Amino acid sequence: MNWKVLLLAAVAVVGLAVAGWLLIPSEREPLELTLLHTNDLHAHYDSFEPWGDVLQGGVARIATLVNDIEDDVDNLLFLDAGDQFQGTLYFTVGGADVVADVMNELGYMGMALGNHEFDSGPAELARFIDHADFPVLSANVDAWADPDLSGLIFPFAIYYMDGHPIGVIGLTAEHTAIASSPGPDVVFSDAIEAAQDTVDHLAANGIDIIIALTHLGHERDLELAQQVEGLDIIVGGHSHTRLEIYPATMTSTSGDPVLVVTAHEWGKQLGRLDVTFTLDGVVESYRGEPLFVDASIPEDEDVLELLADYRPMIDELMNTIVGGTEVALNAAREDIRARETNFGNVICDAMLWKTRGFGTTLAIQNGGGIRASIPKGMITMGQVLEVLPYGNQITILELTGEQVWQALENGVSGIEGGAGRFPHVSGMRYAFDAGAVEGSRLTRLDVWSTEMENYIPIDPSATYTLATNSFLANGGDDYSVFGEASDRYDSGWLLSDALSEYLDAVSPVAPMIEGRIEQIFLESDGESENE
Repeated sequence: MNWKVLLLAAVAVVGLAVAGWLLIPSEREPLELTLLHTNDLHAHYDSFEPWGDVLQGGVARIATLVNDIEDDVDNLLFLDAGDQFQGTLYFTVGGADVVADVMNELGYMGMALGNHEFDSGPAELARFIDHADFPVLSANVDAWADPDLSGLIFPFAIYYMDGHPIGVIGLTAEHTAIASSPGPDVVFSDAIEAAQDTVDHLAANGIDIIIALTHLGHERDLELAQQVEGLDIIVGGHSHTRLEIYPATMTSTSGDPVLVVTAHEWGKQLGRLDVTFTLDGVVESYRGEPLFVDASIPEDEDVLELLADYRPMIDELMNTIVGGTEVALNAAREDIRARETNFGNVICDAMLWKTRGFGTTLAIQNGGGIRASIPKGMITMGQVLEVLPYGNQITILELTGEQVWQALENGVSGIEGGAGRFPHVSGMRYAFDAGAVEGSRLTRLDVWSTEMENYIPIDPSATYTLATNSFLANGGDDYSVFGEASDRYDSGWLLSDALSEYLDAVSPVAPMIEGRIEQIFLESDGESENE
């Protein structure tokens, strides 16, 4: 369906600045709507198997779910809440083309702009929108002055179902202006103010069912529900949140309920929300659940065939040389989970290098996430992915010195059993006593001072900006203290990509053991000796 042609009809007939579908409304009936949604796919198009978990995800399986549900319901909206760009080799080799191809094949009907849609610049985003069979939305993004994006991004779309006009408003995280690459001609305004203005405009034109399709993060979605009058449903993304209660239910300023949903990340879930609206467009009843996408769901052959077209390019990239090393990079299990290694140092240095624009000064990587050594010589992208196979992304956290101490204390607590939580670091050094009682094993923690050009003791009350992987940031390996961060930014950058870019920039590398991690043994007389 050519939504750009229907846009013209919508403007002419309805008199609204509408991007979307216009169908001539029939006599109005109570509406039973099925809403399907995804968010933060980050080009995770293949099924994957996280360490210690089951096979999950995959757009070919999502397509099967969507098609089966579509056969069983009368009124379906299939939406995405942003960040389809960036995250796997599919995007590296296919860019905007592969994202548009996949989303068109799956039958998406609308998408909110995520921050990572701007990562490759306005021209690449414009190319994606031009190829998309659906409208791309954001009410708080003004791109009219940009020569590539002018006229391509619309604040909302309207869909007619059973005589009910449904308004879908897009919203994008304001920090995209500095966290991505939108260029100087794209302006981001306050999302909540833009939402209320757009809701008022739609309501004044007889639109009584309004959905916010947002890329703001779940906590901000809850604020949106409480502060904006006139919203019925909020479909969110950006924070990669896995809801324990689906949908979350909030109350707006007018006292009406607002249903808030999101669907975790990477295509692990397909959100489904079934809502019945009254003749006046008020939520009468609802039920829903996030559908787990696993191996029990057959793969759609058409989607598999589409993805196969990109595999030769991915295979070629896997053999691409990304750098070289003058020494073997050690990730032997008995070392990477117990002591400092030169490879642990390189990976943490790569995280700091990649996130330097955010002012990060510290980095932590768990040894269990480093899965292979690399011998002396040239390094290929395929080798990098063997080392870092889990698709973890870099997350940036604001933590106190005390919280960093607690994180490292947790990291050294499982050393006897070879636990994967063992922390490799950059921008700091620490000492620990494995024989001490858990909770008191960390004995020293220093951070690098650029001003003094030396290590100084960490300040427990000071705030530090730390880079880590998304697995740890989400509490993996018992790093629960990371959940207490005063601020968090999910960069969307794959750690594997950051390592390959770092190697390309600084190779050949020749990392050494530098004394970043020291294990000590406390003697009964109070003296100690170094390992």
